[in-house]
Amino acid sequence: MKYGRTFNFSAGPAMMPEPVLEEIRDEMMNYRGSGMCVMEMSHRSKVFQQIADEAEADLRKLMHIPDNYKVLFIQGGGTVQFAMVAMNLMKNGKACYVETGAWSKKAIAEAKKFGEVDVIASSKDKNFSYIPDCSDLDIPDDCDYVYICENETINGTTWNKLPNTKGHVLVSDQSSMFLSRPCNVSDYGLIWAGVQKNVGPAGMAVVIIREDLIRDDLDPKTPIYLMYKTHADNGSMYNTPNCWAIYCCGKVFKYLLNMGGLEEMEKRNIEKAKVLYDFLDSSKLFKGAVVPQDRSLMNVPFVTGDKDLDAAVVAASKEAGFDNLKGHKSVGGLRASIYNAMPKEGVEALVEFLTKFEAEHQA
Repeated sequence: MKYGRTFNFSAGPAMMPEPVLEEIRDEMMNYRGSGMCVMEMSHRSKVFQQIADEAEADLRKLMHIPDNYKVLFIQGGGTVQFAMVAMNLMKNGKACYVETGAWSKKAIAEAKKFGEVDVIASSKDKNFSYIPDCSDLDIPDDCDYVYICENETINGTTWNKLPNTKGHVLVSDQSSMFLSRPCNVSDYGLIWAGVQKNVGPAGMAVVIIREDLIRDDLDPKTPIYLMYKTHADNGSMYNTPNCWAIYCCGKVFKYLLNMGGLEEMEKRNIEKAKVLYDFLDSSKLFKGAVVPQDRSLMNVPFVTGDKDLDAAVVAASKEAGFDNLKGHKSVGGLRASIYNAMPKEGVEALVEFLTKFEAEHQA
């Protein structure tokens, strides 16, 4: 790693590609002859409008987003979207959620403030270590949408086959796997992603919403900022957006296009995750926390089975130059988040460290 940087395995905010950071650095004081940093620009200026337009165009190209979908850049992260989804899409006052971990649980709790929520499938019985079978769900006819967290950052599970929604709108939180693999946008009514995990700096969410779901008949008490229509009608410029995040994400979108797009990223992510999972499957000390068929390529939780030993691994990892390997408090153990920007060398270095630790601590 250049610049004395560490391999940062944080679940978010997380690593960004070094070439992107270098480009941002070079433009920091004077963006392309404008005489100012992007952080100083008016969001109403022509130069920033071009930045935003390019970001949207590149994201559309990356994901092959159909013309009947709007791309919105909205301030805030997942906690805001938990509420916005329910406030905007609960037309009949009922939604169905699949409970697969910490983030879907939070989304469920928030949605219950705005209407009736049916939890139609759950993996709670095995501590969210798998994705439940959703091929034949019991979905009420008056359900407004079916909601999933497509990659559970904390619990380390991912959906490899989308649920059978039986014609109902599918909403997906893609935050921790956004742009890590190809995505058929037409399968969804709405996709949202907090960008701080796999794309850019914290403080913004990307929302991709089918136009027919953008309503103008919401409760009059709905705050204007929390209406998707507000952002769609104003090109995400109703108020001052998170200009810096839009700029940085736009850089990442171009970087991914230049790297070969989402097909290439999926190939790299599979190869990278295999290094770590192969080690965990062969280790006598460390054990993965998720069933093999539902393992995330982005977030890898694992344990030794001994809390004190887990803590010793975290302490030793910091001394070895790694960062943020401690598992989330709700799961315990360890977790390595290996997003797009994490190089394969970082995962190989982690496995080398864990192999050495295991050799030194085996009885």
